[in-house]
Amino acid sequence: MPLHKGSPQGTEPSEERRRLALNPFFGEADPTAGMESAPPRHRLPDGPMPPSTAYGLVHDELMLDGNSRLNLATFVTTWMEPQAGVLMGECRDKNMIDKDEYPRTAELERRCVAMLADLWNAPDPSAAVGCSTTGSSEACMLAGLALKRRWAARNSDRYPATARPNLVMGINVQVCWDKFCNFWEVEPRLVPMEGERFHLDPQAAVDLCDENTIGVVGILGSTFDGSYEPVAELCAALDALQERTGLDVPVHVDGASGAMVAPFLDEDLVWDFRLPRVSSINTSGHKYGLVYPGVGWALWRSPAQLPEELVFRVNYLGGDMPTFALNFSRPGAQVVAQYYTFLRLGREGYRAVQQASRDVAGGLAKRIEELGDFRLLTRGDQLPVFALTTTPDVQAYDVFDVSRRLREHGWLVPAYTFPANRQDLSVLRVVCRNGFSSDLAELLLEDLRLTLPELRRQSHPLSRDKQAATSFHH
Repeated sequence: MPLHKGSPQGTEPSEERRRLALNPFFGEADPTAGMESAPPRHRLPDGPMPPSTAYGLVHDELMLDGNSRLNLATFVTTWMEPQAGVLMGECRDKNMIDKDEYPRTAELERRCVAMLADLWNAPDPSAAVGCSTTGSSEACMLAGLALKRRWAARNSDRYPATARPNLVMGINVQVCWDKFCNFWEVEPRLVPMEGERFHLDPQAAVDLCDENTIGVVGILGSTFDGSYEPVAELCAALDALQERTGLDVPVHVDGASGAMVAPFLDEDLVWDFRLPRVSSINTSGHKYGLVYPGVGWALWRSPAQLPEELVFRVNYLGGDMPTFALNFSRPGAQVVAQYYTFLRLGREGYRAVQQASRDVAGGLAKRIEELGDFRLLTRGDQLPVFALTTTPDVQAYDVFDVSRRLREHGWLVPAYTFPANRQDLSVLRVVCRNGFSSDLAELLLEDLRLTLPELRRQSHPLSRDKQAATSFHH
């Protein structure tokens, strides 16, 4: 008698067996139980399923995402130590807003604010005020609101009846500033790019200021090319404006990336609270602050720069809780991870990490330039970020072709067109973060070399829809 008896010759498997829609191994006790149909995608399933089945379905679909470690478009941290992940797991159920219930989490947030105030040279770090946010976008909204309210208080006889507030900034600002102006009815006044200047020009910014200007935004690390804007020169130009006209226009520094790079690598660069005209600074803890998303920070030089009417004091769950944020409930995990990273690295550790990223960026930029097909716009010597375009003699392909071909190797390298007045310029941008090692840079260079022979044999660039390009403002 055979040990294994198959179907009789000529018979077909049952209809039920042919209708299995999910991997039978997802079933726990019975490998085929409940495997006949996939769950609906756009409505709730009628009933529950085993956790392993739900996990397998979600896990398999997420495999189609790009590899975050190979994503050279994003500034966001994609690697942390396992210990940080454990701490975040332990705190993911703690609601940051419940400061009375989670006093130690609130204390760690307060310490982070004090550390940043000291790092950014506040005149009196103990007097500086600040808060954590979900990222720099929220932090910028809060800073913009404070600027508008201070301006409104100075112009209470004209606003809102006859005066419309405006905010001056470079056209290269992150999209959150466009949102701020839209949401809070502020006129954006944008300094365009000119020639090889890809960010704000101080004098051009001053020329756009008037009695309705609530402030000027300086970017310490443009997302377009990684360059620092000249904050000190901007403040000097505004000082001269005040001497001539009496207009006192404050500066906010959007240091989403650079505020966690410059203090360690560019100590002689004056951009922070050492400049009396700088009233507030923001940064992204989840960028070069080296924390998983999402956490940001907003700090003001002193309480005078943050109007008291914007601070809500809520009697919430038994405690008096001052809060200034657009969001309310959110996990404490990222704030705890930020404090862990500050404690873990210290100044010397941050200096080593950021220097390594800058070294990788500079070395990779130089070797790409040596290929002969590309011209560097920046070299990664400010933010560890560089932008490049094809040389004028390259006619067979463009940066969009390069981006598409690198994606075939798993690399996510954005290609995009610059804004006014340089819409003629299309570039690639490479963001080097902690975790993007020199070994990975070498692999990227090898894959780029592999693509070039085929790209050079093209008869013309294959990209036609430049409107589909993105500048990856994140």
